[in-house]
Amino acid sequence: MRKLLALISESCHEFKNVSTVTVCAMFGAISIILGQVASIRITPYLKVGFGALPNELVDFLFGPVVGALFGGSMDIVKFMLRPEGSFMPGYTLNAMLAAFIYGLFLYKRPISLPRMLAAKLTVVVLCNILIGTYLSSLLVGKGFLALLPQRTLKNLLQWPVDSVLFCLVAKALERANLFRLIHKRI
Repeated sequence: MRKLLALISESCHEFKNVSTVTVCAMFGAISIILGQVASIRITPYLKVGFGALPNELVDFLFGPVVGALFGGSMDIVKFMLRPEGSFMPGYTLNAMLAAFIYGLFLYKRPISLPRMLAAKLTVVVLCNILIGTYLSSLLVGKGFLALLPQRTLKNLLQWPVDSVLFCLVAKALERANLFRLIHKRI
């Protein structure tokens, strides 16, 4: 429990550095672009995209607290830029919870596929399949069980792909010394 509280405290202290906010802004811009350009709507209730990758990198770099605030703010900004349906604060809280979970798994830890698979599976099951499907059922007026199969299939198929993609991108950025450069300036 002490390690968990220390991790959360260290993540809070990341806000003391202006470069944390600057790096988050840059990753936010990348997330918006990927969300606009590299997302595919499969059905009215199902979308596949890569806009989460920059969010996961923020969670890895700055921890659960910065990640949660970044995830929530990006959810609001993306909705303002491209409103689809009505705004639901539950989605923002869900995005914050997902980022917090990623931050707990990834912050100040080496990049590894097993760790990312575990983090992603936790987020997929809890945030995407259970909470996300419930929120979608409230928003569109369809039954939870009617939306559950397609959302479960999509998320379980995308789970290993997203995990491998994160590890490949993060390792490439690590080899390019980008993470060291970011933390050196902080």
